[in-house]
Amino acid sequence: MRTGNTKNIIIPGYFIVISLILLSVIYAFAYPGKTKQLYTVPQDSLSAEIRSQLQSGSRELFFPKTVGRFYAANNYQQVWLKPQSGTGSTWQAMLMLDCVLQFGLSHADYHPHELMYNKLHEILENPNTISVHQQARFEIMLTDAMINFMNNLHFGKLNPYINDGQQDEQLIDGYDAAALLTNALKQKDLMTAVGNVQPQNSAYVTLQQYMQLRVGQESGDCYQVPESEIRKMAINLNRLRWADLDHNAYIQINIPTFTLTLHEPDSTYNFRVIVGKPQNQTPELNSDITYFTTAPEWKVPNKIFRNEILPKLNNIASYDDLQYAIYDNNGKYIPNNADALKKVMAAPHNYHATQSSGCDNALGLVVFRFPNIYDVFLHDTPEKQLFNRPARDFSHGCIRVEKAAELASLLLKYDGQANKVKEMQRAITHEQTVNFNFKKHVPIRITYITCSRGEWGLDSCKDIYDLDNRLEMALYQDGSRVAAR
Repeated sequence: MRTGNTKNIIIPGYFIVISLILLSVIYAFAYPGKTKQLYTVPQDSLSAEIRSQLQSGSRELFFPKTVGRFYAANNYQQVWLKPQSGTGSTWQAMLMLDCVLQFGLSHADYHPHELMYNKLHEILENPNTISVHQQARFEIMLTDAMINFMNNLHFGKLNPYINDGQQDEQLIDGYDAAALLTNALKQKDLMTAVGNVQPQNSAYVTLQQYMQLRVGQESGDCYQVPESEIRKMAINLNRLRWADLDHNAYIQINIPTFTLTLHEPDSTYNFRVIVGKPQNQTPELNSDITYFTTAPEWKVPNKIFRNEILPKLNNIASYDDLQYAIYDNNGKYIPNNADALKKVMAAPHNYHATQSSGCDNALGLVVFRFPNIYDVFLHDTPEKQLFNRPARDFSHGCIRVEKAAELASLLLKYDGQANKVKEMQRAITHEQTVNFNFKKHVPIRITYITCSRGEWGLDSCKDIYDLDNRLEMALYQDGSRVAAR
């Protein structure tokens, strides 16, 4: 951690002016007698050195291409090593990097051994004693640390959908860390400008505010804040950053709470869901629902066909009762007789089954489709009684939703297709297979959030897949604490 007594600073909400006052205090008292005169670093030589170091490449940078774009857009001029008061942008940046614990992040990710307060004081106040090479290095490292911090706030660490290389290579949904940092440096309040890259949805904002309260204020007022609680908030803040929930309308399925929430600009609708068993886990994913189908036919996944359907078909009578049809991999229908079934049993990998539409179909009467590599989907179920159970993790990985027809109606209405609701209802009633396409695709986010800000503190739910420990180990593999020191 950098030198400076900042561990108990809290920045409630999205940074307030009290932080700037604290900066002035740190600046004035950390090095008394050295604040009267600041010298301008020789601009041409420093600019040339910044360009040279960036062109030579540095494996120590987290986002070298973004840093390169940042300085190219600024004509390789220094942006941090300029004369300024104790509330200037450089000191604000240093304070933010000291306060990363309040965001569930680790000091080790922001060049703590390079970005020291005493070194910054020496560069600004006695530049002739520090080589141009060292000054350029400090400048570049501070930029890289801030870009890394901004990307971590926006995308989260260890993002499973957008890795660091992709973040460095290209703009993602219009997010440009280099341009955002350039603009933030033009603002008087750099902290707020940088903080605004965070997700803005209520689930994230309320948990982030509680994290800042617990780490920044209560841990400094002799409260005992359990390390386990801080870490739980930290890993879930990262998951919320991955989730990309900042949309006007979207569906969030949260696996550990067995819930589906349809968010619209002025309303939310809640549904109970059934998710995968621990041995058949429902994956976290980001996608878009493109259409839904009434009275769908079900192509049985091969694993279920081999392990569950074929054993049942030993009883030939159940073949028709379960509404199954078997085909070989060339699409040829296999007749319903004992001899044909023996051939299927001998080489099940050469065959597959479908279940015709109807009230007993495993998909129920509605299925919602969205592209994903896991081949999971959201669907109705004939087993309505299962929604009354408090723990509902017993599917093969797909998500079963209660009141699927009601959800479909809401989505049609939001899509401006309210006139098709009656058509959908008729199709369900008469078990007709009909596709209903959305004009605007509906974002669907399947998340694994195990805590949230509650009325009286932190509300936690059971970690049904034991994923918290794995993510905690990945985020804090160096053993660093996330609570204030």
